[in-house]
Amino acid sequence: MRYNGALLKMETKLANPVEYDLPIGDELVYMNHFIGKYIAFKWLKEICCVVCGKKTNKSFAQGFCYPCFISAPETSECIFRPELCQAQDGIARDMGWAEAHCLQEHFVYLAISSGIKVGVTRSGQVPTRWIDQGAWQAIKLAQTPNRYIAGLIEVALKAHISDRTHWQRMLKNQHIEGVELMEKKKEMIAHLSSDLQNYESEENEITEINYPVNEYPEKVKSLSFDKLEEICGRLWGIKGQYLIFDDGTVLNMRKHTGYLVELEV
Repeated sequence: MRYNGALLKMETKLANPVEYDLPIGDELVYMNHFIGKYIAFKWLKEICCVVCGKKTNKSFAQGFCYPCFISAPETSECIFRPELCQAQDGIARDMGWAEAHCLQEHFVYLAISSGIKVGVTRSGQVPTRWIDQGAWQAIKLAQTPNRYIAGLIEVALKAHISDRTHWQRMLKNQHIEGVELMEKKKEMIAHLSSDLQNYESEENEITEINYPVNEYPEKVKSLSFDKLEEICGRLWGIKGQYLIFDDGTVLNMRKHTGYLVELEV
């Protein structure tokens, strides 16, 4: 069976294990079905911007042409640094977009992927954000009315905890053991100023995430359509936004958003 079209990042559903659907053009391909089977991607040498749809020679910020990269609200500085958000003051590239994405309830969370990290996500992106980062446990730390305040809390905690995921360790399933997220949440809350402590989330449920992986590789090597026209192999698992092949090579699907491909399964 063959599928043709532009790639988007995989859609996910929290199940045991996580379920993955890969959008290719107008099709939605259920990838869990192909784990253990041989699959082949062929890049058709075109990239289409996910905002304007125009062809671009290079993808910026995972799927944008350069004009959209510098002007689209999806690539505003506050997407990468929430503490810089100005939507609450009526300042944004697109206020309509900001009202739907920045001036909404946000969560600051703790998650364990490679190590323990702090992060920010819009409420509607829970647990998608955790799955995309390859976390195997996560807990809500704070609940805020907008992106800006969530960013202030994240910045305050960066002095005590990382905000990064080490993708190679995550894909090798090398994560720290013995961390109690509830205790770590209490510890992090204590580092906040009294005004930021007021946003502490009352939800203390720890979400556990299991991924559809037959066996984790000891070494990983990232593949890219920018260097290889064809990428193929036996699909051995999926974690985060990565396809893992049985030889330890991995393909970051989110990185190739907008790439026009043919998938044969």
